[in-house]
This record gives sequence, C-alpha cells and structure tokens, in this order.
Amino acid sequence: MNFSVNHPILFLIVGIIIFFVLAQSVFFLVKALKRAKELGMDTKKIRKIIISASIFTIAPAVAIVVSVIALAKDLGIALPWLRLSVVGSMSYETIAATNALSGMGLEFGKVAELNATQFVTIVFVMTISIMVGIWLVPVLCKKMKTGLVNMKKKDAKWLDIFQSAMFIGMISAFVGFVFCDFSGVFKGQTQGLIPVLVMAVSAVTMLICGALMKLTKARWINDYALPASLIIGMASAIPITSWLG
Repeated sequence: MNFSVNHPILFLIVGIIIFFVLAQSVFFLVKALKRAKELGMDTKKIRKIIISASIFTIAPAVAIVVSVIALAKDLGIALPWLRLSVVGSMSYETIAATNALSGMGLEFGKVAELNATQFVTIVFVMTISIMVGIWLVPVLCKKMKTGLVNMKKKDAKWLDIFQSAMFIGMISAFVGFVFCDFSGVFKGQTQGLIPVLVMAVSAVTMLICGALMKLTKARWINDYALPASLIIGMASAIPITSWLG
C-alpha cells in the first residue's frame, strides 16, 4: 500500500483524538454551568456570556484554518489539523517542520511527496518538541510562581521588567527565524527578503487595527486583529514573491 499524507486512516486517527478533546471541552462546560447555577448566577447573564464567547471564538479560528491550509501543501491536512487543534501554533509548527525537513535534505514548501519514514520523522519532531513545555509545567511552574511572588513583594517594578524581557526574548527567537536567510540579499538572493516584507505587512496591519481600536473605542477589533494580520500578511506574500521574482 502506497503511503499518503492524506490517507483516510490518518483522518480517522486524528478525528478520534480531536473527538476526545471536544468531549473534554463539553465536560468542563457542563461542570461550569452547574457551578454557575449553584452560585446563583443569573441565567440570562450566563447565556449572554456563552453567546459572546462563541462569536468571538470564530475570529481566532480563522487564523487556525489559514495555518492548516499553509501547512497542508507539504504535510497533508490531517497532521496540521491535529497539531493546531490540540497543542500548537503556526509559528512553532512551521519551524519544527522546516527543521525536520532540512535534516532530511528537503526544503519546506518545495516537497513533492513525503514517504512514510519522512512523515513519521516530522511528526516525531513536531510532537515531542512541543510536549517538553507540558512536561516542565508540573516540575518547574510552582517554583517559578513562588519566585515571582517573592520578587513582586520586593520590587513589583522589576518583576514587570523581568516578565517583559522574557516575553521579548521568546518573540525574538521567532523573529530571528524570519531573518535567517536575509544575508543572502547582499548576494543578490532576494528570497530572503520575502519573509521580512511579509512580517512588515503583518506588523503594519496590526498597528492599523490598534489605531482603529483606539480611535473608535471598538473593542471587538482586538479579537480580529490577529487573524486579519495573519491573512493579509500571507496574502501579501503572493505579490511580494512575484515582485522579487
């Protein structure tokens, strides 16, 4: 039997996993509703919260769908569907898949067809790597929280600086990936400029959304800023790539 990244068996396996994830979500939703009634919360208020949360969940979901489409060309639909439905993000999954493909002498975005060994290798890299964070939470988070609480008691301002520095450091790791091929621009290789310009378009889109939210006081824009930046940035890659040849 020939291997396919879109084989029905893969969709069956992924569907079963996602079903359990959805079942878990429904379980906690029911528990939350029961607890809300025990606390005497108004039924109309609870219904309004559920409707509002459901509506604004659609916006981030758009970004997930776009991410699945972007990864589907090389990895098929089943794997990105699983990764981005459970634990994962567009930036992480792309980097992990790219590194795994590079180790096998392949280039992300230019893979004609993966065999079973290559596919399993990519799945292993993408899954095991991101699970490290899950394993570290029960081991380190309690000690880290205690340390942060003690730091806040001593100097709350320094705690804000420390947390901001950690966040910027995390973002810098992904930004560095965008500029990893930029040096080729000085040698006449314009492809390294494409991700930089795409990032710039996304950043400008986010700034525009922020400005509109500030001017109009429309808080709902905040929920659509990320998917809008992602979609417009990815769409801009088409004319940018065409322009740079």
